[in-house]
Amino acid sequence: MTEIQRLLNQTIDELNRVEKRDNRPRFSISFIRKHPGLFIGMYIGWLATMAVMLQSATLSGSVWLLVVLFVLLNGFFFFDVNPRYRYEDIDVLDFRVCYNGEWYNTRDVPAELVEAIMRSPKVSESQKAMLTKMLSRKQTLSFYDIYSLDKPVATGVPVQA
Repeated sequence: MTEIQRLLNQTIDELNRVEKRDNRPRFSISFIRKHPGLFIGMYIGWLATMAVMLQSATLSGSVWLLVVLFVLLNGFFFFDVNPRYRYEDIDVLDFRVCYNGEWYNTRDVPAELVEAIMRSPKVSESQKAMLTKMLSRKQTLSFYDIYSLDKPVATGVPVQA
């Protein structure tokens, strides 16, 4: 494991701990806060469906099924899951991107990580120079930027074995 990889893993583990990113569902009413109109609309639609079912001779016996389905399906909206960030997910485009997005491209690294890389004697001077150059161009760096410091630069020259 390289020093940059170790520092990235350490930072990612700290973010996971501080932000309680553990892939566990937690009860939350953030859905109601973010989408109050949709929440009210769901209940209005449910009440209208129940009224129609109660008026119907053939459907009135299965109102209990409507209630059970509504409770089960809407229970989904009252839980939030904070996906765990992982070093292995950086630069991987697969099904997990649907779950936690490309966090490594959109999330800026903490300044402490950049400082730790610059202070570390185990990081080469060329990597430190590349990091300084990236900082001067972009001002803020993402996890992918730091990850790319550790990868060989494509020069167009074939590597000889």
